[in-house]
Amino acid sequence: MTSEPHRWEEAVIKSISEIRKLGLYGVTPGEMERYASALLTDAEQLAAQGDMISHGDQLAYLMETVANGHAFMSPQQSYAVTEQALRTLTLEEVNDAASRLCAHITGLRDGEMGSEGTIVAVACAPKSNDGDLDEYRLRDAIREACSLDVVPEEDVVVPYTLVTEEELDDAAREYPPRWESGRFTDGTPNTPADRVTRPFTLRRLGNGMRVGVARNSAESQRGHLRLVAPGGRDAEERYGFRPGSLAVGARAMQEGGSFGKFTREQVELFAVDHLIMVEINCNEEALTMDFVFPTTNVGNTGYGDAKQLGITGTESVLQIVREILVDFNWEEDALGRSKQSYRTAHESLGKSLEGKSTEMIMQAVAGGDQRFLSIDVDTVNAVTLEDAKNAVMSQLIPSDIEISVSGDFVVNEVLDMILKYLGTVPADANSEYKTSQTRGGGEAPEIGFGSVPALLLPGKHLDLELEDSDPRAVAYVAGAAPNSWGFLADGSTVAERVSDADKRASDYDRQRRAHPLFASAALSLVSEIANRRLFSTVRERKQLTYDANFSLTGFERLKGGWFLVTVTASKEKARAALEACKETLDALRTSNPISPDNLESAKRVVLNRHEGELRTSSYWASMMSGMQEESIPLKGPLSVTDFHAVIEGMTTRDLQLTLECMGLDEKELYTAIGQTVQPEGLVDDGIVKASPMAGMGRGGALKN
Repeated sequence: MTSEPHRWEEAVIKSISEIRKLGLYGVTPGEMERYASALLTDAEQLAAQGDMISHGDQLAYLMETVANGHAFMSPQQSYAVTEQALRTLTLEEVNDAASRLCAHITGLRDGEMGSEGTIVAVACAPKSNDGDLDEYRLRDAIREACSLDVVPEEDVVVPYTLVTEEELDDAAREYPPRWESGRFTDGTPNTPADRVTRPFTLRRLGNGMRVGVARNSAESQRGHLRLVAPGGRDAEERYGFRPGSLAVGARAMQEGGSFGKFTREQVELFAVDHLIMVEINCNEEALTMDFVFPTTNVGNTGYGDAKQLGITGTESVLQIVREILVDFNWEEDALGRSKQSYRTAHESLGKSLEGKSTEMIMQAVAGGDQRFLSIDVDTVNAVTLEDAKNAVMSQLIPSDIEISVSGDFVVNEVLDMILKYLGTVPADANSEYKTSQTRGGGEAPEIGFGSVPALLLPGKHLDLELEDSDPRAVAYVAGAAPNSWGFLADGSTVAERVSDADKRASDYDRQRRAHPLFASAALSLVSEIANRRLFSTVRERKQLTYDANFSLTGFERLKGGWFLVTVTASKEKARAALEACKETLDALRTSNPISPDNLESAKRVVLNRHEGELRTSSYWASMMSGMQEESIPLKGPLSVTDFHAVIEGMTTRDLQLTLECMGLDEKELYTAIGQTVQPEGLVDDGIVKASPMAGMGRGGALKN
């Protein structure tokens, strides 16, 4: 259990009360039915994936089984045994087990039967001078929690379906659904509205919603749906919403979840019963909703011939998406939880050396632009429920939304479900939230993204000190870079700059560089090579750092971005490690350019990573997201179908010229060093450190 430091007593009391409730009263009949169904569905999915489990996972499972004296079973055998056990399991047996499991808590109250033996409570809290948490206060909080009376849990009625057939029939009559052809901006011809295509089917609904569907059988009985609404924190700036309202609103939507006549608890249990995981995020340029779900029938009741099937996980998740778009209830308590989450995150950032240092250098390169920084407490507190609602719902207009679905399913069946559930969403849904003016009072533009702030030159060095008893340091090197598709902050592109710089380019070279994926592929290879150089030079050869990492911000819609080299080192070596990173980046452009061996090695890594990730449905969903978006003009089907050819066609000349598109000159670099300082009056606790174990020394167990 984790909590905010000043609310630890409240957290202890609440947690212990819930455990006592389970130990005294057990689970309800409804909970028993739902948990049994979820357990069986989980075992069924594992059985379906049995021949795809990695050797490492199989070995770990075998070792754990032998160590615990259990019987080693295949996933299919485990499923059969699980079903057999659940058939005969009774509510009384489950509640008896719950009573025994919770006896160490229930027995702390006089008059209640407890377990024998010593009970241990361990707590860890930040150091403070006020003695807020000590063993006596912890003991008193536990005693207080055990003295409170608890009442049995009420059984919540979980709906079989969130959308009835009658509601869908009415919607279909009023807003007849239809398919339209898929349209792209990367040069790919329109795709047909009535035919399944490979490797994915890309279309649009009559209400304007963009849809992509791909089958991926590598993850048996699992699926991934991604909903993307372009805008994000950039939309707060462009459309004049209160700062932070979209980000706080997105979290409030996840914390809430009440649809129409259904309460949050009912919807939450509906998602749990159907094994659906939901994550709603807002970044700099988009509002994103990710759903992981089973593609089989879930929420089933009974066993064998008496088994009654629930709806499929795919249908369940489409019902949730529909309800979010047309019937979402905004709740004040959900906004409160969202705000608390952001406040905690911002306060934690200020106490983290890495977090505070990263924020400092991002503030410098972004010129203080709030879109790229964490949301401070005052900004979070100023957001009202109306602010959050207006900002988020203004992004959920069908013509602005893209839905990407991948999983182990029949594509035609999923397309029919999408047409039924999402095709009947009115084209003008949520249009009342669409703003017509910007913060400055001008006319609001259609979806159109600008650029990251221009980097102020020359660059500068920043230093940060943070009180912490653990001595360590982190260093950064940052500078201007293109976005994921090669657009720079001034509107030019990597392909244009490379072509202009290479006067001796052949027709073949010009043709390759005109491909929409050229810049994205070049940046992937450059990033891989830079990481290898940093590792071999700064860590292996000079032994100045624990770790060095080169990364790109990777915006897709905003033009421009930044690269960031992160180095962790001891305080004594931080400055030398920083200089070594700068030398390594400079050598890539001058004295030690990219070699054919570097290029071939990077190609293998990038292609193998791509092949490995193609086995996951989440990767397919992320690849399809943006293919039909006008705000990402170079992303389309060619970015997948031509991936291998574009990577294989890259030359060292391509990558050297791509490096020249980044701000790698000394005067363009922003650098920073963050290091800890010992707090005044620090007293060593005298904690005895654990003895070294095999493998802790550099080089592993055999080194010594």
